[in-house]
Amino acid sequence: MNRNVLIGLCFGLAAALTWGGQAVVTRSGTVAGYSPLDLAMLRYGAAALVLLPFAWRARRVLATIGLPKLMGLVATGGAANALLFGWGLVYAPASHGGTVAPITAAVMGAVLAVPLLGERPTRGRAIALGFIVCGILLIGWDGISGSHPGAWRGDLILIGAGTVWGAFTVLLRRWRIPALAGNAAMCILSALVLLPPWLWLGGGVVPDMPWQSNLLQGFAQGVLSSAIATTLYARAGELMGATRTACLTTMVPVAAVLMSVLILGEPLGLAKLAGVVLAVSAMLIAVLFTGRRV
Repeated sequence: MNRNVLIGLCFGLAAALTWGGQAVVTRSGTVAGYSPLDLAMLRYGAAALVLLPFAWRARRVLATIGLPKLMGLVATGGAANALLFGWGLVYAPASHGGTVAPITAAVMGAVLAVPLLGERPTRGRAIALGFIVCGILLIGWDGISGSHPGAWRGDLILIGAGTVWGAFTVLLRRWRIPALAGNAAMCILSALVLLPPWLWLGGGVVPDMPWQSNLLQGFAQGVLSSAIATTLYARAGELMGATRTACLTTMVPVAAVLMSVLILGEPLGLAKLAGVVLAVSAMLIAVLFTGRRV
């Protein structure tokens, strides 16, 4: 590995571990009574406040990028992704949120990179992606007849969340959008898109929740997951390329499964465990030992 790949790997791993915890925080929020819109608004409201100075500093760069492209990021990595992710975790456990969505993102990021970036995976990486798909199927089986029967409904929604995130990864690379500036604009625009319907619904349950709970959701999802982790992830994409970075998101299951078991007490079914091990092993092979043809 060259220096850029090594730095990108560190950035990507930090983001992935943070997002593993996000699945646990989001699931705890849905159990407590927050709606997906509530969680998305807390997430991007907090992130927008933190990132507003960076967006202002990069205003000329953002003006060059243009509103259509920035809204494309909102529709993939921003508000749309957050709503789908939160909706999926209404039905599925945290361990599924931290596995199905990022593993799907790894596969779809590699698939979309072919027509949009001209990044054709080598035979080794294609085989690794095939094993990642097998891992998804094993995890999904846990939502049909394993320790979480009925969670398949949430799994289907989480597949949608992973798909749009894979597209976000590719668009960042294709449009060559600077990591911090692009993430700042995406978070601010996501907050502006979500604010009108959230206010129309009376602010959801947020005004009735304890301030400590609102602060936890805003800080964990907005500051850590959106402001910091997403910026690190975007920077990893600049350094390593879209395909490697998309594959790296499958490190999220490691953190998500461990935290869901230790913090939420969720059972760890055999099929889910096998799926996570298979997918993560294939991800490591795809990132570290295979390349891409361009």
